[in-house]
Amino acid sequence: MDYENNSWIWDGVYYYPHLFGGIMVTAALLGLSTSYFGGIGSFHKRKSGEKKRVRVYMDGCFDLVHYGHANALRQAKALGDELVVGVVNDEVIAEHKGPPVFNMEERLTLVNGLKWVDEVIPDAPYAISEEFMNRLFNEYKIDYIIHGDDPCLLPDGSDVYAAAKKAGRYKQIKRTEGVSSTDIVGRILASSRCRENGEDHIVNGKQHQEESQSEDSHISQFLPTSRRISQFSNGKEPGANARIVYIDGAFDLFHAGHVEILKRARELGDFLLVGIYSDETVREHRGSHYPIMRLHERSLSVLSCRYANEVIIGAPWKVTKDMITTFNISQVVHGTVAENSLKSESDPYEVPKNMGIFRLLESPKDTTTTSVAQRIIANHEAYKKRNAKKAQNEKRYYEEEKKYVSGE
Repeated sequence: MDYENNSWIWDGVYYYPHLFGGIMVTAALLGLSTSYFGGIGSFHKRKSGEKKRVRVYMDGCFDLVHYGHANALRQAKALGDELVVGVVNDEVIAEHKGPPVFNMEERLTLVNGLKWVDEVIPDAPYAISEEFMNRLFNEYKIDYIIHGDDPCLLPDGSDVYAAAKKAGRYKQIKRTEGVSSTDIVGRILASSRCRENGEDHIVNGKQHQEESQSEDSHISQFLPTSRRISQFSNGKEPGANARIVYIDGAFDLFHAGHVEILKRARELGDFLLVGIYSDETVREHRGSHYPIMRLHERSLSVLSCRYANEVIIGAPWKVTKDMITTFNISQVVHGTVAENSLKSESDPYEVPKNMGIFRLLESPKDTTTTSVAQRIIANHEAYKKRNAKKAQNEKRYYEEEKKYVSGE
């Protein structure tokens, strides 16, 4: 019987509760199915038990993972209950886009570290073929394939997601404006030109900013809003007796080394508070060509990591007694691998060391922002071709779309 067709039973429950209560007890004692009586007392349980969890799939290279990637995965997760992410391997990326900045292991660490990801499929194909699509549907129980509203094209100009769209199992999300991997590569190359021109001595970054505004450079277009920050934050406060661990840094060009050290820090307590240095602080201590990513961009990258509970946006260089008291910090930690500071000054962790709450953590990886930038600079020409090729394909795509809309 359907719930909607059993109104006589529910009327009886309302007007004759004792009578129907007795009937249900008798039915239970006799081992009769309560579903005959309209599922009284078990309808909602049966309903929720039968509800299928919606599984959605999103794929990508996830090279130079930034807050745009994270926001795409956040939106994808909102379209279902479980998010499965396919990560394309190094060889396929090199074939279609040029050499990846991060290798497969590093990219898997980054994707697994994002709070919205439930499962990862390594070595995912670049294009969704009929065969792989059926594997997603049958083996991985995927309900929908997700991608952003920006074009994703094969070398011949065809749509990577054509098969999924044809099958009616495709959903689209809005692309996060203001950032892309191509854009970040441009920022790094512009930063490299600044260093080559001997601009490291400019602390205020004025000349660097002017250089970054040249035609072939990519300055940050990100406009932070409280809504975006709240979307990335889990909104949970530490418990009354929680052990709060604090770690700080620039977290520029968020990479696998950052994920691993945050994971280790989180394992030391119940709540991980992460301090993100301001742009001015980073420039003062690392040079005018840094940071590559601006403060709020870096903050969102850290917030997207499943191991970070909360961030201090614009944290000071020195950890003070007031900070420790205000945030009820139990332990302050720092990794063994970090960028060198240009300034020779007092120890920024002097206070927590004197209080006996400082701990140096062995960094699982030796990756730094500088070493990531050096990878890109070493492949300068390859990345220039990669960026130019992408721009050309996108231009052709939008021209075709315009013709289609106008009916030409």
